[in-house]
Amino acid sequence: MRSRRAKQGLWIAIFVLPALIMVGIFIIAPLFLSFYNSLYNWDGIKRRDFIGLRNFASIFSQYPYKDRFFNAIKHNIIWFIATMLFQNSIGLFFGYLLSRRIKGSEIYKRIFFIPVTFSLVAVGFLWALYLNPIWGIVNKTLKQIGLSGLAHTWLGDARLATPTIIAVNIWRWLGFPTLIFYAGINNIPEEYIEAAYLDGSNEWSLFWKIIFPLIIPSVTIITVLTFIGSLNVFEQIYVMEGLDGGPFYSTDTLGTLFYRTAFGSVDTGLPEIGIGSAIGVVIYVLTFTASATSALLLRRKEVEL
Repeated sequence: MRSRRAKQGLWIAIFVLPALIMVGIFIIAPLFLSFYNSLYNWDGIKRRDFIGLRNFASIFSQYPYKDRFFNAIKHNIIWFIATMLFQNSIGLFFGYLLSRRIKGSEIYKRIFFIPVTFSLVAVGFLWALYLNPIWGIVNKTLKQIGLSGLAHTWLGDARLATPTIIAVNIWRWLGFPTLIFYAGINNIPEEYIEAAYLDGSNEWSLFWKIIFPLIIPSVTIITVLTFIGSLNVFEQIYVMEGLDGGPFYSTDTLGTLFYRTAFGSVDTGLPEIGIGSAIGVVIYVLTFTASATSALLLRRKEVEL
């Protein structure tokens, strides 16, 4: 018996070890290297003097780093709130409709998920073309249907740039929460639903009193993934607005700020590796802390239910 357990443990270790090695090389090692680099002053790409936590102090208290950092994190928070309110709420609604076996549900499942399979760079590039204020299809369509007053310079207006990019992101990712919630609802035993109907429950009370409490694990997964994604958003802004986070930093996030600072500052034209490494560490700490906290709170909610 002991020999069999030892062999099972050995095989488990063999299969898990490659994943652990990958995590160590691509996640843990870069994290500690970033923290190490953040403790030094840099002259271009050359490490100079040890300065302790001074780079972290610069992020929170020194101009222009302080202004850019809090401006960027504000946009990350906007991304999270907008994604939770619109993308995940609509995904929950669609997931519920699909679980009710509406006509054409099998086709709709595939249609909803198709944009998720598209390249994020291709989506950003194509939507930047569609939103072009002069010859983009969005403004041309609005003008042709008599709504020319709604035509805007979508990516050139500081008030509209972030909401526009978020809307594109929601369009691309909507199918993911839809299928997650659909799967969660489908896992609810059918007898629970039938018993609720026999007790006279309508669709509204059925959803909030029976279905929603039972899909809290799915809500937990989507909430944590949404928060992580919102803190690390980079590619779509990079493709649609560039590293400057324009116009006038109105779309800047922690991801673009980190890249711009660590690999080539817009202000100086030179990389500021110490400051950039400090921003990278802050992003990790925020992501880990908020994700762990939200997961813990939602897990407690699951136990209560």
